[in-house]
Amino acid sequence: MTANSETTEIAEAYSKFTFKKVLFIIASLVGLGAMVLLATSMGASDLSVYDVFNAIIAKTLPFLGIESNLHDEIIIWNLRLPRVVMGVVAGAGLAVSGTVMQGVMRNPLVSPFTIGISSAAAFGASIAIMFGVGFVGSGTYLIITNAFIFALLCAFLVYGIARIRGVTPETLILAGIALMYLFGALTATLQFVASEQQLMAVIHWTFGTLTGSTWNEILIVTVLLLSCFPFLMLYAWDLNAMASGEEVAKSLGVNTSRVRTVSLTLATLITAGIICFTGIIGFVCLVAPHITRFVIGGDHRFLIPCSCIFGAILLLAADTAGRMMFSPVIIPVGIVISYIGVPLFLYLLIKVRRVYWV
Repeated sequence: MTANSETTEIAEAYSKFTFKKVLFIIASLVGLGAMVLLATSMGASDLSVYDVFNAIIAKTLPFLGIESNLHDEIIIWNLRLPRVVMGVVAGAGLAVSGTVMQGVMRNPLVSPFTIGISSAAAFGASIAIMFGVGFVGSGTYLIITNAFIFALLCAFLVYGIARIRGVTPETLILAGIALMYLFGALTATLQFVASEQQLMAVIHWTFGTLTGSTWNEILIVTVLLLSCFPFLMLYAWDLNAMASGEEVAKSLGVNTSRVRTVSLTLATLITAGIICFTGIIGFVCLVAPHITRFVIGGDHRFLIPCSCIFGAILLLAADTAGRMMFSPVIIPVGIVISYIGVPLFLYLLIKVRRVYWV
């Protein structure tokens, strides 16, 4: 066999391998679309998937002349669809943040929440709830901006401490854990002196929920995610190189410090932009990347977009289960996601006996 024929065979095998992954991502997108229709149809008012599809098409593509029931449109567009779409966007954003952080630090336990972002956001929200003190806005938006700013503040503190010692994965993780406990203690102190009503408001925020999501909030989160996503994809090859080790990546010309700093900053922006509206929904960014790696492998060119889809499906499934299990009582999605994700995660850890990091 000649060298040319070997090269051709390798190229054909690689093309076939890539095609299968792309096909899987397309199939996952179709599955996500079907799940959106199903989740939107479920609720106190009995609607079929066909009714939901008609209402969406009638509103978005009016030139097709498809008619739908006005009552159905109000329920779907004002009540159910904002919650469902926020679940999709939030799940995708949290999953891609977790994927990038795990890839940059080569640590399967890392997520945006292990570097203290959630604890800092909870502390910021608690200050706004209890004292009405914040940076921008009033009422609900005071809580949102406080949570967002404190989450970013914590991230910048972590990066600042890491820069003093050298931006290494170990320093970032240890600094993040320290700040996580610090902000957790500060929040607990506020809860200790809070009134009963204030305590209930703080705890409800930390549960994490999609209830009350609005189209304006969805627009903000979507714009933030779409702004950061292309830059993260640009680093996909660099993340693949870093997965083989720091020295290997440097020998291939990768500026590991820059990749780590930019990637973590973008992942933090996405996470902070989501949890300031939804409260703390922490398990998606840990489990969704792992599930995706087990299924599709560790190539970040496919891992990042596929993690978005899996994260959206996981969060949407958890929210739908929380709405329907004890209807009309709605269990916050931050609680349900743990009940769904933990058994699935443990099952994968026990059954799949292979190194999936590279």
